Amino acid sequence: MILLLAILAGLLLGVMRAWLGGRKITIPNLKLVWIVPLAFLPQFFAFQLPVTRTRFPEQWIPLALIVSQLLLLGFAVANLRQPGFKFLTLGLLLNLTVIMLNGGWMPISPETIANGAPDAPPGSWEVGSRLGMTKDKILPIESTRLWWLSDRFLLPDWSPYRAAFSLGDLILAIGAIWFFWSIAGSSEKSVHLGAKLCL
Repeated sequence: MILLLAILAGLLLGVMRAWLGGRKITIPNLKLVWIVPLAFLPQFFAFQLPVTRTRFPEQWIPLALIVSQLLLLGFAVANLRQPGFKFLTLGLLLNLTVIMLNGGWMPISPETIANGAPDAPPGSWEVGSRLGMTKDKILPIESTRLWWLSDRFLLPDWSPYRAAFSLGDLILAIGAIWFFWSIAGSSEKSVHLGAKLCL
């Protein structure tokens, strides 16, 4: 969720920057773009599509999540020189690391759930189980490897969507915003000024 919000915010900022500054929007020639939809397919079937997520075997989820993260990491590394992609690569690497060290699941602590959903009815979740239909597994902090990379942050109280996110997600969001901010290239005034100075 945080990544989707970052993409929308970055795209909006990039378009506004281009419009207000008289800049031309230029989309970089990214490598291996076909990997992105392929990487999101496992997560789409496992977590998003209502028809499949209730039937998706739970024992397959760790594999689906790791494969998805590896594919996205490959795409990010292939485009490392593009604006924001160093942050995207680091964010993906942090998320992949904590997921792999915790059995293929993104860990989330009982404390984070209690803070994010204080009105949840008793018995709606239990330690050691999957959190609803998400990629998260509920683990105590003391049993979580690299707990500080887990889904431990929450969106502000005023947000209508109380999602938890990780440090890796936050870094991914920075990278996404940076990338879309950069699509507004140099202003036409700057280009003309630079051309005059070169003469």
